[in-house]
Amino acid sequence: MPDDISRRRCLAGAGAVLLLAALAVQSPAQAQGWPSRPIRLVVTYPPGGTVDAVARIIAPSLSSRLGQPVVVDNRGGAGGAIGGDLVAKSAPDGYTLMLDASSHAQNPALRSKMPFDTLRDLAPVSLLVKVPNVLVVNPAAPIRSVQDLVAQARARPGEINYASSGNGSAQHLAAEQFSAMAGVRMTHVAYKGGGPALTDVMAGQVPVFFASLASSLPYIQSGKLRPLAVTGKARSPVLPQLPTVAESGLPGYEVYEWNAVFVPAGTPAPVVDRLTKEFSALLKEPEIRQRLEATGAEVVAAGPAELDAFRRAEIAKWGQLARAHKIQMD
Repeated sequence: MPDDISRRRCLAGAGAVLLLAALAVQSPAQAQGWPSRPIRLVVTYPPGGTVDAVARIIAPSLSSRLGQPVVVDNRGGAGGAIGGDLVAKSAPDGYTLMLDASSHAQNPALRSKMPFDTLRDLAPVSLLVKVPNVLVVNPAAPIRSVQDLVAQARARPGEINYASSGNGSAQHLAAEQFSAMAGVRMTHVAYKGGGPALTDVMAGQVPVFFASLASSLPYIQSGKLRPLAVTGKARSPVLPQLPTVAESGLPGYEVYEWNAVFVPAGTPAPVVDRLTKEFSALLKEPEIRQRLEATGAEVVAAGPAELDAFRRAEIAKWGQLARAHKIQMD
């Protein structure tokens, strides 16, 4: 009998050790008291752009809430794919986050070869903001409304040029979606970034641009660009008199640039839950909300399930457009 009791105790002790070991493997961040060291926030675009601006606005508050430094690490290139690859292949320990843009959903649609699998390798945390584009023209152009642009594009197929910040960029796809829904054909002029595109549109080199609202707003306000419509579902609070493309004759047209946070797949659920909670809370801070909304952004603060459904719908949408119009990045 004593031997049996001793044997059962040994087995129970061994089982407890194995269970603790399994829990440690499944939840390393919990075992280490996450977070216990600085967190890297990888931004998939270079400094100075809209994504970087959002990162700089939210990082200090996130750092304060987590009790650890949050270091912004810009890893631009390949439309966000370089930064995405870095994060996808990072340890899923909660110490590497990614702030990505709408290219997160556009790259899988436009690139036949990706160094990582977007849906498999990157887990959603929070959809922070959505920002509509704004359809702008050079003030000297004889185009004063969406209806004018459609009429002229139909009368002169392929003769009206539009700028973009690059082949496969959010601005390029916004224009292609517009052309597809309006049944017109315009000619794409790709630039190496939104800045050069804005410069040439203001100089009259190219008449039309689906610009980022955040970057074009100062030039709209100064009269250097003429806005025709915003691309979101509703009018923008920063330009309340400006109609949407949908209410200007293309019902159902809705295009946003957006920023969201992702982590490597396999990051422990308690860490994702904590991050989701903290992003939701910091986006309710009046100062942060005001700074984001001043750029024309719509604060969303959606959680993992909503973000995952959103990105899948976006991938399907842009994939359909890319196939129909044979748009490829490689």
